[in-house]
Amino acid sequence: MRLIVGISGGSCAIYGVGLLKVLKELNIETHLVVSTMGEYVLEHECGYKLEDVRKLASYSYDNKDLGAAIASGSFKTDGMVIVPCSMKTLAAVANGYSESLLTRAADVCIKEGRKLILVPRETPLSPIHLENMLKLSRIGVKIMPASPAFYNNPKSISDLVAFMVGRILDQLDIEHSLFIRWGEQNG
Repeated sequence: MRLIVGISGGSCAIYGVGLLKVLKELNIETHLVVSTMGEYVLEHECGYKLEDVRKLASYSYDNKDLGAAIASGSFKTDGMVIVPCSMKTLAAVANGYSESLLTRAADVCIKEGRKLILVPRETPLSPIHLENMLKLSRIGVKIMPASPAFYNNPKSISDLVAFMVGRILDQLDIEHSLFIRWGEQNG
């Protein structure tokens, strides 16, 4: 399996790092691209330098490198996850504005009919945000707001991250045991 992971400037960069860690443990090939604000949020929220996060991926690209493999539809992937996905990135993807490698790779997934999952983290949502999400959802893009569950009684931030990463993996049909599923609590 070959996946693209994008990290943009929305809060919750910890989900992107968590996803990369799990995909590495599962020996899944990853292609990472991080926006300028994504790099800032990684350091500000998580204390990670971009170089450290790049080590979690199989391959990593500069967001300005529009000649990278992931910018082409002929480079086959199984899909892409942008986690977190800023409203700027979401708007660019929704409107086909491919001015960076991150948004071009998402555009390629849409045009090639590949899985694309966006994990936005914003509140409250404006009508513009909602319209962009609806536009993307109608063409098959999965919109997964960074909304962890509490039915499994999380004890730590790691538990919250594991739940969200697990739900992303579910959308990619990747088996995992990151959290207890609803109905499995007592049995």
